[in-house]
Amino acid sequence: MTSSNPLDTEAGTELFSSYEAEFKLVQADLTQKLDTIPDLSGEPRKAALSSAERALEEATELLDQMQLEKQNVPSSTRTKLNQRLRNYTTDTDAYKRRLRSLADDRAALFGGSRYRDDPVGGGPSDVQLEQRQQLLSGTDRLDRSTQRLKASQALANETEAIGASTLADLHRQRETIQHTTDVLLESEGYVDRSVKTLRGMARRMATNRIITIAIITILVLLIFAVIYSKFR
Repeated sequence: MTSSNPLDTEAGTELFSSYEAEFKLVQADLTQKLDTIPDLSGEPRKAALSSAERALEEATELLDQMQLEKQNVPSSTRTKLNQRLRNYTTDTDAYKRRLRSLADDRAALFGGSRYRDDPVGGGPSDVQLEQRQQLLSGTDRLDRSTQRLKASQALANETEAIGASTLADLHRQRETIQHTTDVLLESEGYVDRSVKTLRGMARRMATNRIITIAIITILVLLIFAVIYSKFR
């Protein structure tokens, strides 16, 4: 078996990490089941094989989910995930071969007796047992799929809530920007009026300066005229 890399939550999305953690739990459970089957025979062996088959189906489903979720992972970390997924696929294929080998051991499966479709004593036939096992397996798969669907729905709801919160923040920021723009426009109007006022004051100051110079000039001329008239 190939060894699995440690769970790296930074390398994938939260949902991928959840699938990977669940896969590792199923993988450990499947390994334990396969290790106990060789010591069993008859009905206990059948039950153990069915349980291992369900665990293998669950592992395969989780592996498929991880393959799909990998598309949401940034390309910079996808190479690392591809290697891990190849390891998981190799492990799963090995589990399938081992389970098939254990299931093909019919002598151990039927406790050394000959396979019969109609057992003595009116007990359930192997076909009926297989049908019940398939029904249980289908029910288990449906339950697991339902749980994963609920997890995906919860994640979608959380994402939707985050999106709504982000939109609300953007709306508030837009209002703030609009208010700031209005204040700037109003301030620009004040600045324009202030500039006009300053220009008017500058013109009046220039006019007053000219008038002052003219008055001083006239006074000087008058003084010279008075002095001239006295010494005439």
